[in-house]
Amino acid sequence: MQAQFGKGVLELAVGDITAQQVDAIVNAANSHLAGGGGVDGAIHRAGGLSIMEETRRNFPHGCPTGSAVVTRAGKLSAKYVIHAVGPRYGDGGGNEAELLAGAYRTSLMLAADLECQSLALPAISTGAYGYPLPEAARIAIAAAVDHMEARELPRTVRFVLFSDEVRKEFERALAEVA
Repeated sequence: MQAQFGKGVLELAVGDITAQQVDAIVNAANSHLAGGGGVDGAIHRAGGLSIMEETRRNFPHGCPTGSAVVTRAGKLSAKYVIHAVGPRYGDGGGNEAELLAGAYRTSLMLAADLECQSLALPAISTGAYGYPLPEAARIAIAAAVDHMEARELPRTVRFVLFSDEVRKEFERALAEVA
């Protein structure tokens, strides 16, 4: 599924984010940028050790929840990996929605600042961090649409989701704004 916003296209796909032919991919990272499972583990395995070496060198204190930092992409076909830190659901003192939106907004702004034409994003915080999928999808889609209507880059924003169930929830959220 896809929809146009501003001068760009928002796409929804099920697949492997590490295999996307885009300028940048977003990693669902932890605040220590220490690697992990899920999307984070897949990106580090596919991209190689240089990604972890760069995060340790450039961000020794990690990244705050609700924000993001960028590294080169190692062996991935993308140029950059944007490491976004979403909240653990129930740990944000009721501020989880703003923290999740902040992780997406910062990721999109970093991609624009790097002049990326295309960006692939996962469903941040919906795996091990337990964020309820319907609310997370609405937050993700709203952040992407707001950015695309205000900025020209990236021209392609693709949510690469890990199952048809997740894609369907993102489709429902997209239908609400399209």
